[in-house]
Amino acid sequence: MTSEKLRLFQQRLEALQWELLAAKDAAQDSTKPVALDQASVGRLSRMDAMQSQAMAIETQRRRDIHLQRVREALARVQADEYGICPVCDEDIDVRRLNSDPAAILCIGCASRQEMR
Repeated sequence: MTSEKLRLFQQRLEALQWELLAAKDAAQDSTKPVALDQASVGRLSRMDAMQSQAMAIETQRRRDIHLQRVREALARVQADEYGICPVCDEDIDVRRLNSDPAAILCIGCASRQEMR
């Protein structure tokens, strides 16, 4: 991979990291515990709020996993290992990296791993 392409992927990863951190900060209120005071909130409204809270917590969990993958990809950029499959030591296709800049494995190794 050329140094120019590597720099572009690094910029995309850094922008994605910033985006995920901003979304995490914005979603802080939606994961707070739901008040149990029936005088101010009806039972069905509270159940809806609890369901929304559960969905927000799951979204946050997935966002955290994605953020970790992005940070690991940035570490691979710094270690000069970005774009190289750690299983077979082949280059990861640029089309795959364009689709998912945090991809770790080449398409062949990823397919074999999914079949297990």
